[in-house]
Amino acid sequence: MSIVGFLVLLLIAAVTGGIGQALAGFSRGGCLVAIGLGFLGAWVGQWIASTFNLPTLLVINVDGQPFPVVWAIIGAALVAAVLSLFFGYRRTRRVRRA
Repeated sequence: MSIVGFLVLLLIAAVTGGIGQALAGFSRGGCLVAIGLGFLGAWVGQWIASTFNLPTLLVINVDGQPFPVVWAIIGAALVAAVLSLFFGYRRTRRVRRA
C-alpha cells in the first residue's frame, strides 16, 4: 500500500468516524479518536453485515483495500454509543459572572 493510499484511508476513516460520533452524540476526543472509531466501526460493521448476511453497501477500494463506508458509519455509531455508556457525557463548567 502506498503512502497516498494510506492517507486516503485515514481520511475516509476520519469522516466515517466523525459521522458515527455525531449520530451517537459522543464527542470526546478529536481527529485521532474519529479515525480510530472509523476503522473500528468498519470492522464491527463488516462483522455485523457478514453475520446476518447483509449486503455490502458503498464500498470504496483504495489500493486494493476495500472500505465499507455505510457499515463503517453504522459500526462507528454503535461503538461510540457503547463508549458513551461507559464514559457518560462530559459536563462543562459554567463560569459565574458578577
